[in-house]
Amino acid sequence: MIAFVTGGTGFVGSHLVEALIADPDYTEVRCLVRSSDKWLTGLNFTKVTGDLFDLKTIGEALDGVDIVFHNAAILKAPSKREFTRTNVEATENLIRIAQKKGITNFVITSSIAAAGPSSGFPLSEKARMKPVSMYGESKKEMETVIHKISGKSDSIKILRPPAVYGPRESDIYTFFKTFKSGIAPIVGDGNHPTLSLVYVTDLVKGIMLSAKKTDSGIHTYFLGGEQEEYSWNQITEITSIVMGRKAIKIKLKPEWVKKLGSLIENTASLFGKYPVVNKEKSNEMVLEWVCSSDKARKELGYNPVMSIQEGFSRTIHWYKKHNWL
Repeated sequence: MIAFVTGGTGFVGSHLVEALIADPDYTEVRCLVRSSDKWLTGLNFTKVTGDLFDLKTIGEALDGVDIVFHNAAILKAPSKREFTRTNVEATENLIRIAQKKGITNFVITSSIAAAGPSSGFPLSEKARMKPVSMYGESKKEMETVIHKISGKSDSIKILRPPAVYGPRESDIYTFFKTFKSGIAPIVGDGNHPTLSLVYVTDLVKGIMLSAKKTDSGIHTYFLGGEQEEYSWNQITEITSIVMGRKAIKIKLKPEWVKKLGSLIENTASLFGKYPVVNKEKSNEMVLEWVCSSDKARKELGYNPVMSIQEGFSRTIHWYKKHNWL
């Protein structure tokens, strides 16, 4: 099979490309690359130079392709328009072009943010979607568009991972970097809110499994980790064990987190930057984000195996090896 991948130079996408190249079922892996090969440097893939808005380039690159893995997205932006353009409109264009080429197998990466926070119970795919951020809203709109334009013979898998961690990840990394300095910021009381986490290679296994589901229709799945949820106390304790050091726990009340997000965003804007911790992200951080992977386990055979302690150990080892920590 020939695969076409967007977002292949990113964190999750690069791990996916590595898995595709290693899988004998795939004879060629074509990746849309905007500029630098980044994490794909040295790998055996076919480079397609362009971005999500180079429709002619994408059309030519899709000739002979059997499956599309769409991972490209923007995760942070100061305006709704930017999210809509990249996460919604570009996705629609990609699918429509692929449909004209006769491609029917699609794997689209969405997010738990599209569904919105959980409230005491793990989210299932049947839950009403209630996003609380511009990013989440754009992913919800993306999913809505997919349902509108899907063809009768199309097999479209929409995947909603929770927070993803592992080597090359640069956002959750901030927590480990802060921990190393001796401070462990905790949202809430340490036991609540809770969240789901998935190690990147477990997520990639789920993506690969979903590609093998080819019956027509739109199939949506949450792809969580080995354990359904974690508290910040658990995360801090395991980080302490893996790093071999303790850190002072700083418990942040929800209102403080929101004020801090606003302060960081406003300060960064003075320098023409949009930070990882911003108003939108801080509003999400104070909520519960827990999902159930039961449907993916039953229908895809999804079986995440990476414990959080082993996952943190591998992640932190990679950060140290590459001088991030």
